[in-house]
Amino acid sequence: MYLAPQHVYRFTDEQYAKQDETSRKAFLMNCLRKNYVIEGKRWYADNSREQIRDENLKEGLVSKGAVIVDSSVPVTSSRGRYSLREHFARLFLLPEKEFDDQALQWQKRYLSASELARVRIMRERQPSEASVQVTLPNGERRYLAAGGSSVIAKAVIEEFASRFLIKPAVLWISESGNHVVLQDDRLMRDLGLPIDQQRLLPDMALADLGREQTLLLFIEIVYSDGPVTEARKADILRMTDAAGYERRNVAFVSAFEHRNATPLKRRFSGIAVDSLIWCMAEPDLLIWLGETQEIPLTPTEWTS
Repeated sequence: MYLAPQHVYRFTDEQYAKQDETSRKAFLMNCLRKNYVIEGKRWYADNSREQIRDENLKEGLVSKGAVIVDSSVPVTSSRGRYSLREHFARLFLLPEKEFDDQALQWQKRYLSASELARVRIMRERQPSEASVQVTLPNGERRYLAAGGSSVIAKAVIEEFASRFLIKPAVLWISESGNHVVLQDDRLMRDLGLPIDQQRLLPDMALADLGREQTLLLFIEIVYSDGPVTEARKADILRMTDAAGYERRNVAFVSAFEHRNATPLKRRFSGIAVDSLIWCMAEPDLLIWLGETQEIPLTPTEWTS
């Protein structure tokens, strides 16, 4: 049985008092309904979701090997993706008089330095089969969390970059929740980009090093989150202006799954002027949403 953060922050004393299996299972199912009203005063507020997910689970129980994660479920999904490991769950079934001794034994076994190192290495070096493997332009491989946005991100790196960039390089990749998958500090420093402005960067930043003047591309992966907006574009331009880049050497791309995708229809009016739209389903097609004809990209066979 896999749980989600809302199973924690929606819990109440009244629900805790219901120990029978039927009531517990009903809570598990009902809790996934957006408008479900739980009986009693809730333990946590809605805005504690990220804290529970990132601090208590990811940096706490998951990192200690007490909780496993179903990585086939996207981070942004409301479905459950967390489950107690069997050896940890057994502690909650013990008689009260045995708990302290068994908990101490569990700590000695599973929280030792060597065991924690093993858990960390297994998590980092053995990605789930559900992970999305991406091959970077330099041949390096990275793994992104499962989900639609990662599939589009993979296409941007492997398909878009090879078609429209002469010598592509990946500066930055992030996932939902601002999790940084890759950040090339050295290359960003060589390009004169202020690394300390991480929060300003979108889902992905690429550079075309094969042009007479380096072209910077800032890309939003639109599967559930938003595209490049005027406000987002203005913020990034302030950064590139300060770094000495001419605006003709800065491009903005909103990447979608396909032209009929709901996110594109819903968010089209919010996409920034003088930016590009690229769809994974039609990799050779670029849509220029601009007031001028100064399109920053053309297929590589046109530019070589």
